[in-house]
Amino acid sequence: MKDQRKMFLRFAVIASFTALATIAAAQQQPAPLKVAKLADNVYWTQGGAGGNTGIIVGTTGVIVVDTKTTVDSSKEVQAEIAKITPKPIDTAIVTHSDGDHVNGLAGFPAGLTIISQENCKKEMEASAGTRGAAPQDRLPTKTVAKDETMMIDGVRVRLLHWAPAHTSGDLMIYLPVQKIVFAGDVLVTNRPDTNIHVDKQGSVAGWMENVKGMIALDADTYVTGHGDLMTKDDAKKKLAYIQDRWDKVKAMAAQGKSLDDVKTAMGESTAPPVANAQGNMPAPTVTEVMYNEVKKGS
Repeated sequence: MKDQRKMFLRFAVIASFTALATIAAAQQQPAPLKVAKLADNVYWTQGGAGGNTGIIVGTTGVIVVDTKTTVDSSKEVQAEIAKITPKPIDTAIVTHSDGDHVNGLAGFPAGLTIISQENCKKEMEASAGTRGAAPQDRLPTKTVAKDETMMIDGVRVRLLHWAPAHTSGDLMIYLPVQKIVFAGDVLVTNRPDTNIHVDKQGSVAGWMENVKGMIALDADTYVTGHGDLMTKDDAKKKLAYIQDRWDKVKAMAAQGKSLDDVKTAMGESTAPPVANAQGNMPAPTVTEVMYNEVKKGS
């Protein structure tokens, strides 16, 4: 009975903190939208509702990389673009299918050329009828498989996908002349590790493959999906951190350690996950994803 009481109190405390965190997150307002110049005719934005966005001004039009979560926030981005150039926005490239990167498409003009990785389009189509679904009248009009270089509005753009990483359809946008990479959520600075959407067939092994590919590019600046810019050295450090964790998890799994054993060794809680206020269970941690991947591959 005493053990049961302790267990009940433990879960009650976890539930209380989870509820408070959920309320705080719901009350938090997005940071104001800020625009900064990266190179001639290349800009990026932080703030607003959703992930970071890119703005590339071409000879005849404007390319937007990712489009925020809401129509209002996408309109904010368009208003900032109008301050930079009178040229029309005619192309949007989306780095992956998460709503905070594609749902703002609903606020852009009809007839926009929308480019994505082919699996991203499938994920956007599959979201129809679900909460936070991608706008079905703004689906990608052109898709890329692995590696394609094109001229858009006079700008040389290389679009790359090495493997499923954050999602199954991540797309890196590389500007070779400006030496800039838009990495989407494959690279972020708002958390020490990374987020892998298992429900979208994401993969830690694939994440490492993508980051290795980006590091091999002749690039100096990496625009993250969330947080601050990264340098090549920053990307290398992030890769080394994830690789080290991967190697440790793989070694322990090979020794027959359980997931709880591994999480304990990595300094993580083994308490059962707790649903948030909406009844949704938290996504698996990177350690959990790693463990399941290495066990599956063994």
